Amino acid sequence: MQLNPESDRPLHLQAEDMLRKMIQMDDYRNGKLLPNEVDLSRQMKISRNTLRQAINKLVFEGILTRKKGYGTMVSSQNVMSNARNWMSFSQEMKAMGIPVQNFELHVSYRQAPEEAEKFFGSKQGQHLFCLERLRGKPGLPFVYFISFFNPKIPMNVEDDMTLPLYSILSDKYGIVVKTSKEMISAEAADARLAEKLGIDTGAPILVRKRFVLDTNDMPVEYNIGYYRADNFTYSIEFVNE
Repeated sequence: MQLNPESDRPLHLQAEDMLRKMIQMDDYRNGKLLPNEVDLSRQMKISRNTLRQAINKLVFEGILTRKKGYGTMVSSQNVMSNARNWMSFSQEMKAMGIPVQNFELHVSYRQAPEEAEKFFGSKQGQHLFCLERLRGKPGLPFVYFISFFNPKIPMNVEDDMTLPLYSILSDKYGIVVKTSKEMISAEAADARLAEKLGIDTGAPILVRKRFVLDTNDMPVEYNIGYYRADNFTYSIEFVNE
């Protein structure tokens, strides 16, 4: 539990790393309270303010939960996305220490929504490469993704879509994504989505649209994610300049 004061890495980041490792232990994932701040700071040989800075970061990410008069514990595995620094689904899950499971994966060429055609500037009615994935954590699918891709990118059904999507784009096609413009809305699950997500028809779901561009501002991906509302939280941070 001791940190390295001689390291170039700030102590609060070292403490954050240590906490991330610690809370992967089964006892803490199963609801055991973290040691109190006095004991933890003594074990790490850092000030309580430094420790609190690390804990606050994990609370903000939704990984830890503070309960007044009770203590700090690992949050239930509710996926939190932060609007300040966008990440792919795999990156979001990895940041929270949650393994990803793919329950369904389909590739096809099909007509994209008009909104996607306008984003890509493609011909109306043109069939675009489409990737559909039902994803979640082990034993619990909680998001259904549908992605369409710019027809200028020669993606095809031979690509191994079990690999991280943005790694494929980077490694095979030399495309590095940079910007994600997002829209969040709520709707009721239709019968098809309800069956995939394991919820009742009409249950609330969150709909997350992503318009992804590369480093040259070329449209790359139009993505719609349908999330179980009880397993996804969208976090937004505003800063006054």
